Amino acid sequence: MAADLSSARSPVRPVELDRTSPVPLYFQVASRLQELIEQGEIGVGARIENEVDLAERLGVSRPTTRRAIQYLVERGMLVRKRGVGTQVVHPKVRRPVELSSLYDDLVSADRRPRTEVLDLRVAPAPDAVAEALALAPGSEVTWIERLRYAGDEPLALMHNAIPVDLIRLEAADLAAYGLYELLRRAGFVPRIATQVIGARSATTAEARTLHEKRGASLLTMTRTAWDAGGRALEYGSHLYRASRYSFELNLSAG
Repeated sequence: MAADLSSARSPVRPVELDRTSPVPLYFQVASRLQELIEQGEIGVGARIENEVDLAERLGVSRPTTRRAIQYLVERGMLVRKRGVGTQVVHPKVRRPVELSSLYDDLVSADRRPRTEVLDLRVAPAPDAVAEALALAPGSEVTWIERLRYAGDEPLALMHNAIPVDLIRLEAADLAAYGLYELLRRAGFVPRIATQVIGARSATTAEARTLHEKRGASLLTMTRTAWDAGGRALEYGSHLYRASRYSFELNLSAG
């Protein structure tokens, strides 16, 4: 069944609902709305029509529509305002879990990445970092702390350690380019990595930096990347705003 959804500003393409699919109808509606928001067809600030009208337009029940809207509210893409209705807050960055940098992914998604370099120094590597990079305990690394923006919003607080003899990094270059781009330019191409994704609550300082409330949910990611010859290139420990960001995995049965 095809139906038109309209924002307060412009109509969008039809939404297809597959009633024979095992995927719940609410999730089909939510996924399509999310796609339209991410593509910019429903712009930031646009209003989503009320649940009754939307349910009638789609030919689904009001509880199904309410659940779809709530799904997107919980993910920070929509907000309910008394006297105004349901509005789009912003598109959420969805990142495929593959060997790429956040900067590259934001460029590909036309999300206007911007980087603020908070710290750049040479320092002894903590034991866990030295072990991940196959360095002797106490070996020096180039330590980088950056705040990555998508457009005008802070998205991620990023910490990286690079073997000190690998590449000389300048703050201006880190502000202008992604780390992986700088590594590639120096002849070091990340080919394989181990990555762990988790979640925790923001500290007061982290929440302030990321423009979140204290205790807000953050996604965590730690990664060690190597080149084709097995040389460790970088260790990363990053924090992402869960309200603005998600990891996307494609799975298949073997």
